[in-house]
Amino acid sequence: MPVVELVGVTKAYESKVAVHQLSLSINAGQMFGLLGPNGAGKTTSIRMMMGIIMPDSGQVKLFEKPFERRSLDRVGYLPEERGLYKKMKVLDQLIFFGELHGVSAGDASKRARDWARRLEIADALDKKTEELSKGMQQKIQFIGSILHDPGLIVMDEPFSGLDPVNAVLLERTLLEMKDQGRAILFSTHRMDQVEKLCDSICLVNNGEAVLSGRMREIKSRYERNHVIVEFEGSASFLNSEEIAEAKNFSGHAEIRLKPHGDAQKLLHQASAVATIYRFELVEPSLEEIFIRSVGGKPDAVVAA
Repeated sequence: MPVVELVGVTKAYESKVAVHQLSLSINAGQMFGLLGPNGAGKTTSIRMMMGIIMPDSGQVKLFEKPFERRSLDRVGYLPEERGLYKKMKVLDQLIFFGELHGVSAGDASKRARDWARRLEIADALDKKTEELSKGMQQKIQFIGSILHDPGLIVMDEPFSGLDPVNAVLLERTLLEMKDQGRAILFSTHRMDQVEKLCDSICLVNNGEAVLSGRMREIKSRYERNHVIVEFEGSASFLNSEEIAEAKNFSGHAEIRLKPHGDAQKLLHQASAVATIYRFELVEPSLEEIFIRSVGGKPDAVVAA
């Protein structure tokens, strides 16, 4: 069941078209990544979903109905800009956020405490926002966006300010919520997190969708011509005629082979000059697919 749909939406600001004829659909129990370079139209698209701005043309649907304000009671929204009150105690503002969505003060307090324990910030509830780190503030804002148990969760850069440990904690939480049947959309520059978490993506550039679909199907379009090598010793094998491009990060090499490049020949060359701990033929990463799709490189041709 589609929880949110954009159907041919367009939005322009004076002479600049921010979003042009964009369509996408997100189902219940699906994690969806909205990607694109800065200024591509991601935030404008999210704001149209939330009714913050209205499209010039096209249609936004929430829960299989044309957009209406009351549907937002079933939506959780985490904006990129923090919207917390600096002088207000954390628990008081979480209760306030819950009440804005029709949750009683008692229920909001209980849910806030439960979520704070789950996200390991229970000690912050009696503090003022200005006393907390950026990462803790981000977790507080996340709790505020889901306190009313929404069916659709929309997040703009949800991992901003989180260290690796807390990023993993949020990832695990989002996966659990997806498994419970919630639709989750997030926009981020962290391609590694999108690759791990998302079932489907839409990559926008200059306001238009340039790549969309299920993650597995998108990656399968690209030739498996990338090699990851972890080694110790000489890196001279990276000058092999089999290689189109190579990056060496102190014994961790990421290689793109030439068309019809011979991975076995490369392995033989590498093992002749270095100790090989890992040699893996892989698909291009989502980050490279992103760069190819947005950058328009000549070699950005997908396999049939």
